[in-house]
Amino acid sequence: SGNLVTNASWKDIWLNEGFTTYVQGRITEALYGQEMAEMEREIDQNDLLAEVKDMSPADQALALPPLSERDPDEALSQVAYVKGSWFLQFLEQRFGRETFDPFLRGWFDDHAFQSANTDQFVEYLKKNLLSKKPGAVTDAELKAWLDEPGIPSFATKARSRNFSIVDTARIAWQGSNTLPNAQITGEWGTQEWVHFIDGLGKTLPVEKLAALDKAYHFTGTANGEIAMRWYPLTIRSGYSEANEAAGAFIERVGRRKLILPIYAELVKTPEGLAFAKAAFAKAKPGYHPITTGSVQDMLDKAEAGTAKP
Repeated sequence: SGNLVTNASWKDIWLNEGFTTYVQGRITEALYGQEMAEMEREIDQNDLLAEVKDMSPADQALALPPLSERDPDEALSQVAYVKGSWFLQFLEQRFGRETFDPFLRGWFDDHAFQSANTDQFVEYLKKNLLSKKPGAVTDAELKAWLDEPGIPSFATKARSRNFSIVDTARIAWQGSNTLPNAQITGEWGTQEWVHFIDGLGKTLPVEKLAALDKAYHFTGTANGEIAMRWYPLTIRSGYSEANEAAGAFIERVGRRKLILPIYAELVKTPEGLAFAKAAFAKAKPGYHPITTGSVQDMLDKAEAGTAKP
């Protein structure tokens, strides 16, 4: 789905990534059920809502302004992936799958092995979907998705039933220091643990992190989705017992999504910056050039900041 219809320019990258993320969600639903797909959508949407808080308004639009001399990597974010997918889910909800699915298949069939831009998609959308049910989507709603920052206020947010159980267990532990019953957590997969950690807040007392670690062995995990959330939390909280494992993780793993949040927390202190530079020196030979550039840029900016009077 990503490259069957290829974005004509980098400012239209959502036509690749948003469609692919949407299709991935439909495949997840078909293979593993509606609840699994809903959990993944809720995690993605929460991550996006957190990310856009620190983004320029222009970078939050699906149809990006011309990038001119700007490096496309600087504008690439979860907006293309998650907001793009969320927009397609919105269309699916407004028209129903019996109408939306033939439209989606038609888009692929009619544009296969071609490049396309957002204007072409809008033209095709109006002709082949919006016309099927006039008034179902207004011009203002379409503009809000494509051209305006953030997520439209009328967007329907994913809501997982399983996450309500996770929230209850987390709140109970935070109030009583009694860890969730093993009969409950024994059924949890990656998605539930990700949601559990995401809800712990920016920092936790070291003793609480140690209790969680002793019970669930987050430090040293081979699960990248858990690691990218656990290690930033431990770094912010001063839980130094996880530092060695965090370093080993960013030396072993090269995917930007998984390691940049860890580097971002490390570079906030002089000690962390030194640690990050040492880990990067070991990891650099195995990183993809784009990953190398992203990490190097983060380190350079952090070092420049510490050098200011």
